[in-house]
Amino acid sequence: MSAQVNRFNDIIRKLRKQLFGKGPDRLETVFMQNMAVTTLYGNLTPTEKFIAGTNEGKEMVHTARTRLIQDVYAKSPPEGLEEVVGAKFVYLFSDIKVDEDIAVSVFVFDRSIV
Repeated sequence: MSAQVNRFNDIIRKLRKQLFGKGPDRLETVFMQNMAVTTLYGNLTPTEKFIAGTNEGKEMVHTARTRLIQDVYAKSPPEGLEEVVGAKFVYLFSDIKVDEDIAVSVFVFDRSIV
């Protein structure tokens, strides 16, 4: 894994920990064209896992996880993110499979980052 990917993952992990009280256990990021695609494993807190014990709870956790992170990035990207890739952040697409505790985030930038 490159130093650039490591720095990118560290920024993502730190932000998630600040927002949710727990960062992902493992991240895998691939840079391609003007995008960074990050798969995040082991995201949920013990409380979220408990809440997700029902279908209604699963939906609540899914909504909270996806909307909150998208709202944060819509306001401004985390500090250092654009510097790591050398491009301006434009959009974030994010989703989580609550049962599997796996999330995917696609970061779109204004130009190629590879």
